[in-house]
Amino acid sequence: MIQVTDLYKGFRSGSRTVQVLSGICLSVEKGNTLAIVGKSGSGKTTLLNCLGGLERPDSGRITCLGTEITALNQRQMTRFRRQHLGFMFQAGNLIACLTVFENIAFPLHLNHFGKKELNRRVNRLLEALSLDGLSRSMPHELSGGQAQRVAFARAVSHVPALLLADEPTASLDSATALHLIRLMADTGRALGVTIIVTTHDNDIIRLSDRTIRLTDGKAKEENHETTG
Repeated sequence: MIQVTDLYKGFRSGSRTVQVLSGICLSVEKGNTLAIVGKSGSGKTTLLNCLGGLERPDSGRITCLGTEITALNQRQMTRFRRQHLGFMFQAGNLIACLTVFENIAFPLHLNHFGKKELNRRVNRLLEALSLDGLSRSMPHELSGGQAQRVAFARAVSHVPALLLADEPTASLDSATALHLIRLMADTGRALGVTIIVTTHDNDIIRLSDRTIRLTDGKAKEENHETTG
């Protein structure tokens, strides 16, 4: 489903360039969950942003669903991202002026779903993620765990082929984090969504199909027994 070839990305820091990604090569099969681990500053978020078309690599190629996204212009990438990708961020990034229902429905509006199908999908997710009593709540009224469940529901409401999640449990306590991880795994499997997640959370790593570690801009596959 995803093929990454010789990906390079650097950033200017004063008079020098800091190389964050140095020839990353990887592939991800449809329906798999891939965990990306590494120390802070190792390039996990940069790699995720490149996979989602939020940042453009300096060189290399990313092919997703048969489309070379590194060759798309900004407008084409925006359309591809809207139709095929879902994003989940550490802080949730819910839209403050929208209710829980409206936040989850937002990607469906962007993809021109009809009202009946939109309501069906949102209500199904609200029930599946135990959020049905919060549909009219505003983001500031939610706990951290509730907000992240809403963020996950929004990310998968249009059933994207690929979900990109950047340390989604970093701000949660261990029990809430484990609950969210299991919901993500079960829902992703039920919907056939491929998941790529950056994390330091060993529970996410254990529930993933594969793990790669970023070190000095390089990616190395790891066995779950040696990952920590």
